[in-house]
Amino acid sequence: MIRLCVTSWSFPQLTLDEVGGLAKVLGIEAIDIGYFYRSALDKARLLAEPERYGEEVRKRLPVAVSNLYHLFGRDTLERNLANPAHRAENLADFRQALKFCKAVGSPTVFILPGMINGAQSRSQALDETVESLKPLIEAGSEAGVAVCVEPHVHSYLESPEITAQMCERAPGVKLAIDYAHFAVSGYRQEEIDALAQWFGHAHLRQARPGALQAKLEEGTLNFPAMFATFRDAGYDGWFASEYVHQGYFDTLHDDVLTETVKMRDLFRAWSAP
Repeated sequence: MIRLCVTSWSFPQLTLDEVGGLAKVLGIEAIDIGYFYRSALDKARLLAEPERYGEEVRKRLPVAVSNLYHLFGRDTLERNLANPAHRAENLADFRQALKFCKAVGSPTVFILPGMINGAQSRSQALDETVESLKPLIEAGSEAGVAVCVEPHVHSYLESPEITAQMCERAPGVKLAIDYAHFAVSGYRQEEIDALAQWFGHAHLRQARPGALQAKLEEGTLNFPAMFATFRDAGYDGWFASEYVHQGYFDTLHDDVLTETVKMRDLFRAWSAP
């Protein structure tokens, strides 16, 4: 059964407990958590004592945890997966993150694919990411936590075609799919649908060519059709509403709470018996 959650980083001025409380008030069953804004997890503690910290977070939140967004470095470039220099330390940290996921009850963890490092081509970056992913996927399988990668603008993984290549070359990997990251570059929804066999987690927000985020009525994504694509592919995970207030791609101009409620209501109308 597909269920709706919300990302904790959607509300940068709320603490993690406040995001959990807001989700409960809105009738949303879970939240995605990560290392950003006032809702940030203590990453150092997560890596040092993942089981204890995960239990603590699980017990104090009034809703479930649907996903952990794990970033290896301080930003998208530091220790990214397309840089082979950090594989050992990334794997060590990832094993701790997986322990946290088990303790907090998160079925999935999502990471980023990597960036262009130095003079790399896209194909060379992909080669390095595939090699970096193999031990991470194995560790995830051992822990019973699905490992998801999110294709995103400004990485090298910016088209459905190269995303499919990564999935085919890294068996067991799943996608944390946000259609907006392809729609902003002009890819049609049907082209993104072709990746459905690898969907492991989902982020929902409206978008259009040139705009990574838009009000629900002002974008090109057809959400009822998108929901049906997930359903027909046998998807039984979470849909995370991910409207944000960030400088990234100028996503600063939408009322996040209003758009979250509109997405909630749209999903409820689609999924009603």
